[in-house]
Amino acid sequence: MPALAADATAGQGMTQFLLLFVPLFFIWYFLVIRPQSNQRKKTQELLANLKTGDRVLTSGGIYGTIVGFREKEIVQLQVANQVKLDVARSAITGMQPGESTGNEGGKEPKREAVAKGKS
Repeated sequence: MPALAADATAGQGMTQFLLLFVPLFFIWYFLVIRPQSNQRKKTQELLANLKTGDRVLTSGGIYGTIVGFREKEIVQLQVANQVKLDVARSAITGMQPGESTGNEGGKEPKREAVAKGKS
C-alpha cells in the first residue's frame, strides 16, 4: 500500500510541474524567442538587399553612404568627402532615414521661404 501512495504523489508532482512549465515556456517563446527571430530575419533581409547609394548606420554609430562592395562581406562607406571606410557587412545595423525629412544641403524648406518672402 505505501508504494501506491508514493506513485500517486509522484504523478501529482509531475502534473504540477507540467502545469507550471508549459505556460512559462509559451510566455518565454512569445516574449523572447519569436521577436528575436523576427528581428534576425529583418536584419538578414536588410543586409542581403544593400546596394550602392544606400545611406546606412553601422553598429559603431557611423553614418555613411555605400559606394562599393569588396569581396562578399566588406562594404565601402563614404562618410565625408574623400573619406571612405571599409566595414564588415554585418556591422551595418540599419538604414538611415530618408533625406526628404531633413534640411538638405542648407536649402530652406518652401514654407519658411514663402513666410520670409511675405514679411
